[in-house]
Amino acid sequence: MSAPKDQHFLVDQRAVEKIAGFVDVSGRRVLEIGPGEGVLTRALLGRGATVVAVEVDPALVEELEFLFADEIAEGRLQLVPGDATKVDFPPFDIVVANLPYSASSKITFRLLESGFEVAVLMYQKEFARRMIARPGKPGVGRLSVMVQTYASVKPLLELSPNSFRPKPQVRSWVVRITPHEPPYPLADRRVYADVVRVLFSYRRKTVRKALRSGKDTFAPEAIERAIAGLPDDLLQLRPEDLSLEEFALIANRMSGCLHDELPARG
Repeated sequence: MSAPKDQHFLVDQRAVEKIAGFVDVSGRRVLEIGPGEGVLTRALLGRGATVVAVEVDPALVEELEFLFADEIAEGRLQLVPGDATKVDFPPFDIVVANLPYSASSKITFRLLESGFEVAVLMYQKEFARRMIARPGKPGVGRLSVMVQTYASVKPLLELSPNSFRPKPQVRSWVVRITPHEPPYPLADRRVYADVVRVLFSYRRKTVRKALRSGKDTFAPEAIERAIAGLPDDLLQLRPEDLSLEEFALIANRMSGCLHDELPARG
């Protein structure tokens, strides 16, 4: 277990107070990923939250144990040493965190699978912009589609490199993520995720060619049956031109064809 190389500690106290105050955390269990030196942790505790803090850097875990010995003893703070992309999360209601840039995507997908009421998360600005890129518009990608399928994203605050130590090379955005049910019925969420991943792996190809390139993910027979059941004008589009409804249509068709592939149980 080693510390991430992209650690940038938030030192702008006004920003810390804003981030801690974007949602009401009083009496709630708040997951904080990457507490670092504990400035946001302290602000959350000061607002009446019970904090579950996941920290990968053993030296910082030791420092946090010393700084927050009383809060830990009182049960108001639980420190979880480990990698937030892998470690088991204790129960939580809300997420407030300054995510490590290098693990932003993995952690975001994992959080959406885990479930939460609302999250206030800090990202590299360009990453956050991709999250809110609208399907069918330039800049859309797998991240945009998957996040918007399961949540709404609202930018809250932009921070310059001067808000951190050491200064990063990029600006940062704080966003609020609120989960919701998919806007269109999904027959199989795992198949949906696989379809979106395959299509954007071949984003310069048409949907027809991209699906046929996904033979490492889907059985060739299922791919051909799915293609046969989809409108030709849809198959001629590129993945970045698809709406969420069209991604759902393709995934549901693929799901039905994959289930047809399963042998009957005797």
